[in-house]
Amino acid sequence: MTAEPVEISVQEVQALRSAGVPWLLLDCREPDEHAITRIEGAVLIPMREIPERLGELEPHRDGRIVVHCHHGVRSLRVTRFLRERGFAAAQSMAGGIEAWSLEVDPATPRY
Repeated sequence: MTAEPVEISVQEVQALRSAGVPWLLLDCREPDEHAITRIEGAVLIPMREIPERLGELEPHRDGRIVVHCHHGVRSLRVTRFLRERGFAAAQSMAGGIEAWSLEVDPATPRY
């Protein structure tokens, strides 16, 4: 079995949502950003809290985790952190919630 690519497009994330397969969408932005806009169903754990809250992600260790942030920089760092700790199917949503708003769901507010 080959590993999933480190990044996943917003279109691929939308396809995952439509497929009805179990996976976790992890929002690693800050609470003030989350208050402005969010993707329905995402779990908020700010990047700085990931190390001490890793246990909350343990049930998803063998499943797919897609991490998103504003533009895709923080989520890539979190994805690499998770992969280094054995979350082999962790992926970063390329372009973040900004790309989600522009390419998938224009109703998602931009900031």
